[in-house]
Amino acid sequence: MGQKSAIEWTESTWNPLTGCTKISPGCKNCYAERMALRLRAMGQRNYVNGFTLTLHDRLLTVPLSWKSPQRIFVNSMSDMFHEEVPAEFILKAFDIMRSANWHHFQVLTKRAARMSELDGWLRWSPNIWMGVSVENESYIDRIDHLRRTGAAVKFLSLEPLLGPLEGLNLDGIDWVIVGGESGPGAREIKAEWVKSIRDQCLNAGVPFFFKQWGKRQFNPDATDPTIAGDHPQHAKGGCQLDGKIHRALPRVVV
Repeated sequence: MGQKSAIEWTESTWNPLTGCTKISPGCKNCYAERMALRLRAMGQRNYVNGFTLTLHDRLLTVPLSWKSPQRIFVNSMSDMFHEEVPAEFILKAFDIMRSANWHHFQVLTKRAARMSELDGWLRWSPNIWMGVSVENESYIDRIDHLRRTGAAVKFLSLEPLLGPLEGLNLDGIDWVIVGGESGPGAREIKAEWVKSIRDQCLNAGVPFFFKQWGKRQFNPDATDPTIAGDHPQHAKGGCQLDGKIHRALPRVVV
């Protein structure tokens, strides 16, 4: 079994590399950085370098030992397409993902340009999902880079959502995740931003997954039952939108 994850849209995490550097406003309050420093203080072997980018070759083959099929978030503690990650390492990771074809791998990046540059070298298989993070309208070009890749499943992580995203071009996009920021210094998410994206997804026929409001004070519905920690679909700040929970997955999932 993989490393179980509390992230609502995945089941396990796999981190053959750890650490990163900030590239855009969505990185400001990076949860992975806080977690890495905490794990280093606890003496965790993989985080002796804290949040400095570190490759873990010995962890590349780990998913091959996980026999139960699952959705696996790749590099929840880093970015596969960071400029300092050798292309050879990325290709090895893709080889493992193709070999472990009973899993679905969810790769997410903010380095969309490098992803696009390497696309011709990557051997995509249907079980490798590729996503980009977009926190505000200044970074929608990442979606165009994603659209041009050979990934069979393409998704957007609009988290932390820091501004409105109107007029999204969702052609070729298979899934959209939206979430508010949580943790220290969390910036507000507005209900009208979330509703607009929900409606755009509905109009385009794209599955919509609303992860969380991030903080209770950001939730426009103080009676949202998912605020309660014992609710089976509890999320930070709650996750109901107009009285409904939206947790759709790409239609390719079997």
